Amino acid sequence: MMEGQAPNPLLSPPELTPLEQEVLEEYERLAENMKKLANVLDTMAGQPTSEILDGLRELERKTSLVFTLLKASVYSIVLQQEIDWGDHSRG
Repeated sequence: MMEGQAPNPLLSPPELTPLEQEVLEEYERLAENMKKLANVLDTMAGQPTSEILDGLRELERKTSLVFTLLKASVYSIVLQQEIDWGDHSRG
């Protein structure tokens, strides 16, 4: 810069308050974490592991079994109530 010339405000960094600086640093950390997350998700989406697939299949089987047992239990309760109501109406 030449002597006697005023500094160009576009070239010098703006003065930041400590809070503004802290917010910018937090945004920088957030952006870095988002990049890491995107990379992990991209890796997972591109290469589903057999362990994850096997785990999901096992979960599906167990869920199906629980649903079947639940339906049977509800049916049993309804049937028992109908039998009980039939006995009360004959009494």
